[in-house]
Amino acid sequence: MIKLILSAPVPAMAEAFKRVFTDIEEVTVVSAPFETIPEFDCMVSAANSFGLMDGGVDAAITAFFGTQLQARVQQHMLREYRGEQPVGTAFVIATGDSKHSYLVPAPTMRVPQVINGSDAVYQATWSALLAIHNYNQSAADDKKIRSVVFPAMGAGCGQVPPYSVAKQMKLAWLNFINPATTIN
Repeated sequence: MIKLILSAPVPAMAEAFKRVFTDIEEVTVVSAPFETIPEFDCMVSAANSFGLMDGGVDAAITAFFGTQLQARVQQHMLREYRGEQPVGTAFVIATGDSKHSYLVPAPTMRVPQVINGSDAVYQATWSALLAIHNYNQSAADDKKIRSVVFPAMGAGCGQVPPYSVAKQMKLAWLNFINPATTIN
């Protein structure tokens, strides 16, 4: 099982996460920037389809891990997505940091824009969780992702209100931890 850590330095977002995720044991809400969390294996980036990581949480990710990570994310996007990673997709990439080994780019938007009223937060959260699950299926035991930090997906530039962010992220998490056994 993956431990989910929700990083919410904005008080309204932290409160929404705490209220919406109150009954979920595997989830921890941290009312602080991700950089203050001492232990985690993986960070999720809610960037955009072109890997431009120069604003909001993504700028903090670039500052924390270095510009080399953004360059490698963009090289992966060029190779695997012909330069434009669709919303609703995600991949795992090594950060080069032995304490926080992985990043999962999971765009909530194609380009910076308001996404309120869409299900992009759900899609990005779901795709990030699936990318981690699929990575873990083939990873050696000592390389598996056991803890992942998510920012408030779509809350910044996307202007999705805190309660909507929390509800969409919780739905993705519940669908992930309780997978369908049949499709009808």
